[in-house]
Amino acid sequence: MQIRHPKRGGHAAWLAAASTLALATAAGFTAVQAEAPAGSGKPVTWEDIANDETTTGDVVGWGMGIRNHRYSSLEQINTTNVGQMKPKWSFSFGDEKQRGQETQALVHDGVVYVTASYSRAFALDMKTGKKIWSYTHRLPEDIRPCCDVVNRGGALYGDKFFMGTLDAGIVALDIKTGKVVWNKKFEDHTAGYTMTGAPTIVKDQKTGKVMLIHGSSGDEFGVVGRLYGRDPDTGEEIWMRPLVEGHIGRLNGKPSTPTGDPKAPSWPNAKDGKKVEAWSQGGGAPWQSATFDVKTNTIVIGTGNPAPWNYHYRSGPNGDWKPYDSLFTSGQVYIEPSTGEPVGFFAHTPNDAWDYSGNNPITLFDMEKDGKTVRAGAHADRNGFLFITDIDKLSARDGKIHKQEGTAYGIYPFVRNITWATGWDLATGRPNEVEGQRPPAPEKGQEKGKSIKVTPNFLGGTNWMPMSYSQDTKLFYIPSNDWTEDYWTENVTYKKGAAYLGQGFRIKREFDTHVGALRAVDPTNGKIVWEHLEQMPLWAGTLATKGGLVFTGTSDGYVKAFDAKDGKELWKFQTGSGVVSQPVTWEADGKQYLGIASGYGGAVPLWGGDMADMTKTVSQGGSFWVFEVPQATASAQ
Repeated sequence: MQIRHPKRGGHAAWLAAASTLALATAAGFTAVQAEAPAGSGKPVTWEDIANDETTTGDVVGWGMGIRNHRYSSLEQINTTNVGQMKPKWSFSFGDEKQRGQETQALVHDGVVYVTASYSRAFALDMKTGKKIWSYTHRLPEDIRPCCDVVNRGGALYGDKFFMGTLDAGIVALDIKTGKVVWNKKFEDHTAGYTMTGAPTIVKDQKTGKVMLIHGSSGDEFGVVGRLYGRDPDTGEEIWMRPLVEGHIGRLNGKPSTPTGDPKAPSWPNAKDGKKVEAWSQGGGAPWQSATFDVKTNTIVIGTGNPAPWNYHYRSGPNGDWKPYDSLFTSGQVYIEPSTGEPVGFFAHTPNDAWDYSGNNPITLFDMEKDGKTVRAGAHADRNGFLFITDIDKLSARDGKIHKQEGTAYGIYPFVRNITWATGWDLATGRPNEVEGQRPPAPEKGQEKGKSIKVTPNFLGGTNWMPMSYSQDTKLFYIPSNDWTEDYWTENVTYKKGAAYLGQGFRIKREFDTHVGALRAVDPTNGKIVWEHLEQMPLWAGTLATKGGLVFTGTSDGYVKAFDAKDGKELWKFQTGSGVVSQPVTWEADGKQYLGIASGYGGAVPLWGGDMADMTKTVSQGGSFWVFEVPQATASAQ
């Protein structure tokens, strides 16, 4: 397979870039430095995690609460005084690995725990930014990160800090010293497996067992996506669930059950056991973080795109694709924590032909519907639609795997000019696809199919960056992008460790006025209440607070604050590099702080075509910033 630069329309330019990045890790040895004592070493309990959403003195989980609201009830920093916010301290991640900082920090017992690119972690004194310890994972030269060398954050439980690694491993570190407690390699990194998402701690309400949940990355290399449940004390696997229908799971070290129903396959020929190439390599990697629904005792997580991207390899012999949904890819899956068995699934993009994936986190919230309060799950997808689903129906335990029909409260577009679908049929839970928006296969004897224009492009209406939900305004704040692409099919054959796409593309601007758009959306009707436009792509998550604020970062280096009600920009600060991370907030000694990482990178400069050219002017970097409103200002209301 020929590797070409995306500017020239190639389907795997990032692979060459990733190889270059991988070589830079050759000198990356495991290293721990203890420069000062950590806090008291106070363990993180399940109660701390379960109450994370309502406590303000720490942030102990990815999502700032198990429902993933990314909302804080703090209001010391508010619409009145945010314009006076200043840096308190900053910390450089150091050395040559200054790029791709997509992390979300955790805060506990006076310590900020933050991950960085190239599978690194730091513990910093919350008051001063002084380094307490650091850890650098020893990475082999032949790692294969599809979308940059990012790490999106860690997890805390007991006396351990957990993080994934680019060589398809997960490591537990002592929270006081940073020393390795255990290190588990879970897949073959030379096949394309990695781990970039933050792991999640859940407590099985049935057994009382606390588990560490994590996924894998690597759909673009044709891996079979897998979700894991582990013992956080030892790292030993409890269960493993493949997220391609028909593949066999594991429970307590032994083969368990196939995923889905092998008698009614959603992949061609999967039912008769033939190792059809596409089914064998399937995709579906759960490379983001899970959400946990305590009430129904259910793990909810997004699943990645099917492999290859070229849907013709996942369709019938006559090109018929409608019978084949490529389950359980590009959707949200509901998992029983005791066994790892799926109990529900909603496909965001059935038989995904556009690499829309489905990994963005699911946010659980209460919503008024027909005069009643209902429990819903919200997910903003790369395909450009916001999904509001019925979490009770999808997680029901009645021996079935509940799917599309009758499980959506509403599905609304949140970006402009979507071309692949005109909307959704809520009764069936399926999209109303536009004829001709599935790219045609190459003609006989040709390597490429006819190019079509698709909006949004495969980087999506939104991508990895999490949205937030305000418990005050009842709005979702979605970091989104309006962009398009030229898109065509290519012939492809699976080769271990090589790109497995079968598509070519060229990403382009949709409008001269902007690419990025921060949008406030009402989940009850899909109305866009306000939007703020940015010239460059938005690639950072959002944070909402009771102070009436929404925080995010921009690709040209700013941290910004907006009025949550009307979107007015109230404050900004230039960090010196693009911001593609997730902000958090906490309080100490009665004072509120904001923390966010800076350091440009991620998928846009590797895959982005015209957008990659646009971002060449952005300096690389790697640092963590903490902001405050000085006390004299904060008290002058």
